[in-house]
Amino acid sequence: MTHIVFLDGFTTNPGDLDWKEFTSLGSFTVYPRTPVAEIVTRAQGAEVILTNKTPFDRATLSQLPALRCICVTATGYNVVDVDAARERGIIVCNVPGYSTPSVVQHTLALMLELTNHVGLHAQAVRDGAWQSSPDFAFWSAPLVELHGLTLGIVGFGTIGRGVAAVAHALGMRVLAAGRRLPADLPSWVEWTDRDSLFQRADIVTLHCPLTPETKGMIHAGSLAKMKSTAFLINTGRGPLVDEAALADALQSGRIAGAAMDVLSVEPPRSGSPLITAKNCLITPHQAWASKAARQRLLSQCAANVRGFLTGAPRNVVNG
Repeated sequence: MTHIVFLDGFTTNPGDLDWKEFTSLGSFTVYPRTPVAEIVTRAQGAEVILTNKTPFDRATLSQLPALRCICVTATGYNVVDVDAARERGIIVCNVPGYSTPSVVQHTLALMLELTNHVGLHAQAVRDGAWQSSPDFAFWSAPLVELHGLTLGIVGFGTIGRGVAAVAHALGMRVLAAGRRLPADLPSWVEWTDRDSLFQRADIVTLHCPLTPETKGMIHAGSLAKMKSTAFLINTGRGPLVDEAALADALQSGRIAGAAMDVLSVEPPRSGSPLITAKNCLITPHQAWASKAARQRLLSQCAANVRGFLTGAPRNVVNG
């Protein structure tokens, strides 16, 4: 019987889903979280490992002779040294696309919170501000209409395309920039370079992968190109943004606001400057985490394991 171990299963399934798709595939053990010091002990003897954030470097892989497949329960797979895995004949699989609808929805939620301040005004009502108002309506922050504004999307993969479709439906103009011009670019999307996008967009939203080219792409220089009324949204990867530079831009009013679902250090125990920055909304890396998305993630990961066991591996990233 195949021994399958999930080393950090809590965030994927904190108890509202079940594990039956995995228990049917072999002997299955799941740990909520695994400290680095316990990885080798817990993974010892496993032929298949599931991991989300638990790292597998070359030294760790060398101590796991039985390991034949690592299924990363995410789209990004930088937690695994894929070259070292390939050298040892270990297949590494990921799960692309599972969270697209949820991330698109969360991006829209952040965009609306920046422009409509729903949470702020709902709290004001709870605090009695409406009851004591002499007028039938009030607002304590500017209400910004999205129709007619320009959205700049950096990264035009499945999530970027989904956000573009929502923006278009709301009557926004859409700019996009990325590594290469798509052959099937919608007629209502204008392809441009990043500098032009930063200069022209009323809202910039990041949906690109973290690469040496994109790391720190939002810095003092790119922020200086943006409109003073512009907003920045990041639901991609934290290190896309120089957090100190963004905090400075927010504090000085260089841009109007930002909304982040990701930070360079998560959780931000070291204290990100963005946590106390003016007009900055931060959600705790939850754009991917709707129940529907997590169920798709588990089902696709189980399919990856099944494919490995039947000799037809799928979503292999180190082939």
